[in-house]
Amino acid sequence: MLRAGVDLGGTKIQVAILDPDGNVVGQCRIPTPQDAGPPGVLTAIVTAVRSAMLDAQAETSDLMGVGLGAPGQIDHAAGTVSHAGNLPDWLGTVAVTSVLRDALGVPIELANDVQVGIMAESKLGAGRPYSSLLGIFCGTGVGGGVVLNDTLWLGRGAAGEIGHMVVVPNGEKCPCGRRGCLEAYAGRSAMEIEARRRVKHGHKTDLFHIMQHKGRDRLASGVWAKALAQQDKMAKQLIHRAEWAVGIAAASAVNLLDVEAVIIGGGLGCRLGPPFVDRIRESMMPHLILPERPPQVLVAALGDLGGATGAALLVEHTVSPPGDLATVTDPDE
Repeated sequence: MLRAGVDLGGTKIQVAILDPDGNVVGQCRIPTPQDAGPPGVLTAIVTAVRSAMLDAQAETSDLMGVGLGAPGQIDHAAGTVSHAGNLPDWLGTVAVTSVLRDALGVPIELANDVQVGIMAESKLGAGRPYSSLLGIFCGTGVGGGVVLNDTLWLGRGAAGEIGHMVVVPNGEKCPCGRRGCLEAYAGRSAMEIEARRRVKHGHKTDLFHIMQHKGRDRLASGVWAKALAQQDKMAKQLIHRAEWAVGIAAASAVNLLDVEAVIIGGGLGCRLGPPFVDRIRESMMPHLILPERPPQVLVAALGDLGGATGAALLVEHTVSPPGDLATVTDPDE
């Protein structure tokens, strides 16, 4: 039997189909609908799962279940997602599990999107050598997760929200409505708001020209990467500001938890890769209480498929080490 994993993000829906040995045998990637609210997003998820099954040359009846990693607050018992501010018009509580189960006819497992990505990195990716790690995924927003003694720490259900750790008291406004959060400096949505504000005040940048050339309507990770390659001054300033903020937050978390490794992922982290991670490490070092014994700071190894792969692991089944889970599609989101 096959398992499907869905990584639901603010700009993309990524699906991976795993066989019993953990190999990715089918996948689908589509934009997250921006103008149809939660019902439109749920319909798109169903469409993407079915398309991925076609890519796997299999029928939906071959699925043993679907795992979904979603942003926001997850109520596992109720099967709902609440306050997913990076999803279109998703500020309330939305029933997810029952809708998808009725449409696909299989069990649905629901969890936080970054937590499932970090679970995949812990079991199958860059985190495999370590029993404790901190994951920080920079995409539309900034999410995180903590693995302690090889177990994902959930707290009371909302552990790992490093994106809302305050790095600048009374600082920039975050999409969550508070001020000074890490996400206000290192989430692509907030970074785009700041870039537009600076352009409005007369600053120059090629970011939006690159966005239009790529046929995008938002500053995706690939747009930032292209602007950096062209030495765009504003892009460099905002990316360096993001690296500085992630370094501060990571150092504070490491001082508290003393984990062995920090894994940097998400669309932005995977797209910008080792240079981005190296500068985060440099930013983190001055703030560590034990700089002589720093954690390893690594790029997420599973790339753009990490979230979907981790979501598939939610479906109860023993997974062998994957044959080709490190295959990375363009991590542009």
